[in-house]
Amino acid sequence: MPARVVRLSSVADIKPWIGRWNEMARGVPFRRWEWLECWWRHYGPPAAGRRTTRELFVLAVFDAQQSLLGLAPWYVELSATQGRVVRFLGSGEVCSEYLSLICAKGNEEIVARSLAKWLADGSCAERHEPNGEASNRWDVLKLSAVDRDDLVFERLLVHLADEGNAVHCRPGMNCWRLELPDSWDEYLAMMSKSHRKKLRRMDRDFFRSGRASVHWVHDPVQLEQALDVLVRLHQSRWKRRGRPGCFASERFLNFHREVAWRLLAFDTLRMSWLEIDGRAVAAEYHLAGDGTVYAYQSGIAPAALDLQPGHLSHLATIRRAIERGDRVFDFLRGDEPYKSHWRAAPRATLEVQVVPPRIGPRIRHGIRMAGGTVVNQIRAGWQLTRHLITD
Repeated sequence: MPARVVRLSSVADIKPWIGRWNEMARGVPFRRWEWLECWWRHYGPPAAGRRTTRELFVLAVFDAQQSLLGLAPWYVELSATQGRVVRFLGSGEVCSEYLSLICAKGNEEIVARSLAKWLADGSCAERHEPNGEASNRWDVLKLSAVDRDDLVFERLLVHLADEGNAVHCRPGMNCWRLELPDSWDEYLAMMSKSHRKKLRRMDRDFFRSGRASVHWVHDPVQLEQALDVLVRLHQSRWKRRGRPGCFASERFLNFHREVAWRLLAFDTLRMSWLEIDGRAVAAEYHLAGDGTVYAYQSGIAPAALDLQPGHLSHLATIRRAIERGDRVFDFLRGDEPYKSHWRAAPRATLEVQVVPPRIGPRIRHGIRMAGGTVVNQIRAGWQLTRHLITD
């Protein structure tokens, strides 16, 4: 009996599978149920004065024994110009990273093939199902923040193309990952002579002298204090630049105030703030999973820039990650020069759009997307990726 795909259209439908969902997330916090469900409750409902246009579009793949093999953590949004647009949960201003299908290792092929077949059938479905349920019809998949080396996503693109869909792909912003050595001394040896000397001097002048101290969040009381410091410092720096800052968004702020509490309970949150001479000058909001630390957000006091609080904060958090036995420190998306300065290397991401073989969507979106590439070029690139993974 082939695998079966079921659309889960409500949180209640998904709840029996939360444990399995998190197992298959493979340690990536942005794929965890807590992160994505919290995002859905804050970003799924319409903004004030707007109609509801979003529906859950989570696709679950089951085998003959009703075991869950994989999930597509998506939602669908009605657009006046693009029709029914399918996106990842966690998309938009939250900037979730490394989004993908959620799949158990070894099941990549069957999950990708089953989803592609279901989507091919759904793209031709009637606008409303006969039983009155929400339509499975879709007009475009718009999927971003995908790791270029993601095997299951590679297989999905290939099978979608085989089903007659137009697959367009273009590079997204790089993530920057630092492979951590076994000790702080080994890490210092990776630095240039001048940077190594600077780090040792800053360590001596601030941390060893007692001027600087780092407060790591271990409990809800510390978390509340850290969040307040983070928001205050982040917003003050952006306001000084004449820009609102991401925490000016009420949805963004409320989402993080809730999700941080939830992730703390699973030891997935790494939050801290740095004090110099008793004054908070930097804050770090990191996530963690499977030996990787993800540097998600930060805040720096504008009045303390001469003390280089960002540099001190990175020194402390990278050293602590090494001491805890983490293997990777990920600075996430953005090509800021400081990331390579800390010896991080770029990791490519993809922005993908898939258009079904129907006249309406093809007219709206065109045979080729501006700046994209056709599927044959995607296939060649993915083949190279597979070679690099398996060798």
